[in-house]
Amino acid sequence: MSASCFAARLRGAATGLLTATLAVAAHSVGSTGIPSGSGVALLAVLAATIGALTTTLPRADAKILVTLLAAGQLAGHVLLGVAGHDHSGAAAPPAAVMLVAHVAAVLAGALLIAAGERLCRAVSRAVRAVVRIVSVPVPTTVRVVVPRAEQPLRSALLLAASVSHRGPPVGLAR
Repeated sequence: MSASCFAARLRGAATGLLTATLAVAAHSVGSTGIPSGSGVALLAVLAATIGALTTTLPRADAKILVTLLAAGQLAGHVLLGVAGHDHSGAAAPPAAVMLVAHVAAVLAGALLIAAGERLCRAVSRAVRAVVRIVSVPVPTTVRVVVPRAEQPLRSALLLAASVSHRGPPVGLAR
């Protein structure tokens, strides 16, 4: 797997997980509890979609990540609202505070993901350079093929010649 493919997969995973995590955190603070059931399933689909979309991009700077994360937060809010998770809790913070918290989290997350991708690419290049320098070609084993002789070996012939085929005299055997 190439470094850019690996970095893109990490970027996609981070973007998808951050989208779902921020939506769950915001809605659990803004309402009575953590979403469950269909809300979690919808968030999982949303996170996978945002993550896959981010993975397909060749490179994503912070501006693109901010856009994708903000769209994910908006879609997450709508999906959780459709799933019946509301903000009617008595201890819910004001809408302006929620919006500022979402924007700050999206900006911080986008910057961290973009920085992580750049660091992943840099570390991958450094590791590849070190591996190229250190790698030594592995010597291949040499096969020695011993031809088979069609005649018996000289030692086998000498042994066969030294064995006597004579038996004891017939008169002694009786």
